[in-house]
Amino acid sequence: MTDDLIRALPKAELHLHIEGSLEPEMVFRLADRHGVALAYDSVDALRAAYDFHDLQSFLDLYYAGADVLRDEADFYDMTRAYLARAAADGVVHSEIFFDPQTHTARGIGFDVFMPGMLRALADGERELGVSAKLILCFLRHLSADDAMATLDAALPWRDAICAVGLDSSERGHPPSKFTAVFDRARALGLLTVAHAGEEGPPAYIVEALDLLKVRRIDHGVRCVEDGALVERLAREQVPLTVCPLSNVKLCVFERAADHNLKTLLERGLCVTVNSDDPAYFGGYVADNYRAMQTALSLSDAQIVQLARNSITASFADDDAKARWLAQIDEVAQRFGVAG
Repeated sequence: MTDDLIRALPKAELHLHIEGSLEPEMVFRLADRHGVALAYDSVDALRAAYDFHDLQSFLDLYYAGADVLRDEADFYDMTRAYLARAAADGVVHSEIFFDPQTHTARGIGFDVFMPGMLRALADGERELGVSAKLILCFLRHLSADDAMATLDAALPWRDAICAVGLDSSERGHPPSKFTAVFDRARALGLLTVAHAGEEGPPAYIVEALDLLKVRRIDHGVRCVEDGALVERLAREQVPLTVCPLSNVKLCVFERAADHNLKTLLERGLCVTVNSDDPAYFGGYVADNYRAMQTALSLSDAQIVQLARNSITASFADDDAKARWLAQIDEVAQRFGVAG
């Protein structure tokens, strides 16, 4: 019954890298479309390469896979395919990360990828009932100057972008490196989020909160190493967009049973469940819910709470949130979930 409950609950997905939704089958299809030579001779061989030992080993393959994205149709096809998978999992709202620098470095500009993604988002809302917002992420292994130039390049598309974020390899790239860029983004009226506390230490979470003024922490699972920080996150109800299958795949936790999601939830933090890069990490959002329910013996009430957290932590408007939260209550009542 829990699986039916997971799929029935309206959910928001708040930590999804659209380039990380490129399934191997689509990689081969787009490579064939553009005559791109791949390092693997079959879909199975490519999928077998998704055996990562840390974040950087994943990123190396991730950036190589994104090279098949060449024109507007590619970005449309990728985004539309993700939205279909999300809708099947009960996602009603998604806040999608995209990495402009991954594409502009290859000569693929905003005038190529933005129209494709935006057309897919419009079709996804009309045809699938999934609303979506875009979050522009800066690659933290590149310079702050490069990030600022990317923000400049995005200005013609300002109205289509909800927030800015910070992703890629954490080690050696603290949030403080990007303080000026985030200051400017906020001055432009953009919301802010940042990856912190996955590879990086709890101090990176504190920097993201205090220097970048972020509204959410993406990942954040290492917060437990700092008791005062855990208390702050609970007190201020700072959402954590946790990605369980990703954490296990990248060896942040050795096994799903070792994940601290349940601990964080029980300590009163606003924890959410998301899929990160689902094509690479073995599952979309419902798969992540199921994996945690099985490994950590989450109760149905905790599953419902995670869904509620995802809605309240989103950047959707208050009317939409109220509507989805009421629907969650209706689903919980139908499944006999108390509390």
